Amino acid sequence: MQREDLVDLNAFLTVAEEASFTRAAAKLGTSQSALSHTIRRLETRLGVRLLTRTTRSVAPTQAGERLLATLRPALESIGDELASLGELREKPAGVIRITASEHAACSVLWPALERILPNYPDIHVELDLNSGFTDIVAERFDAGVRLGEALAKDMIAVRIGPELRMAVVGAPAYFADRAHPLTPHDLSQHRCINMRLRSSGGFYAWELEKDGHALRVRVEGQVAFNSVEMIVTAALSGAGLGFVMENMVTEHLADGRLVRVLDDWCPSFAGYHLYYPSRRQPSAAFTVLVEALRFRG
Repeated sequence: MQREDLVDLNAFLTVAEEASFTRAAAKLGTSQSALSHTIRRLETRLGVRLLTRTTRSVAPTQAGERLLATLRPALESIGDELASLGELREKPAGVIRITASEHAACSVLWPALERILPNYPDIHVELDLNSGFTDIVAERFDAGVRLGEALAKDMIAVRIGPELRMAVVGAPAYFADRAHPLTPHDLSQHRCINMRLRSSGGFYAWELEKDGHALRVRVEGQVAFNSVEMIVTAALSGAGLGFVMENMVTEHLADGRLVRVLDDWCPSFAGYHLYYPSRRQPSAAFTVLVEALRFRG
């Protein structure tokens, strides 16, 4: 079937239902002469007359009635399917791929996903846990999560979490025979637990700041990990001082299993932001996710 067949058949159906070329032409947004030409073209192609024309009315012939019996349900079915496709376009559905650090996934992303996913069974989310910076366009991610909002000009940043703080912590057993460090320079006298960066392969320099004076301190110790969770575990065991997100050790600090030091050197900083290309046309599913993550505190 050619495209013009569908056009002609729809024209025939409209004329038959309106029983008038004038009314049918108005409904189709065409002229009466153009519509008459379309019907004649269809009849010529089929080799039968489909409509009986009089000065007062238009009625289908026997062949026309037979065609209408098949045509009506077929075109109604097509119309219903087109309507359902429109509903699907508006219905939140599809796969959303996000790259984020494990801490961001646990503290911000998963709590939101756990809340909304039961209400949207057609939304599927894939989280790629990576502490390094990822080119979300090249790697075909829908969005990424990072600290702060300083991003490339072609990216949109949406704040999805509160301000954060770091914390320098150690177990009471570690401090049993050691004095608490009072300044970042005192860290050279302590065993510290290093963080191996997966992105660069080097050790993370502890970023400390007080009264506008910022320091990046290289620390030393017996153990190093590329997992923040393992740093917390090692600190709890007394292996040394760890430098981690405050909210990862809140309970341990409250129950006395960890002790905080250098608190005045750990100011708050901008929290997590979801970022994605400004040229991206958000799907209904992506919009649902963004609104669920948007920080309103």
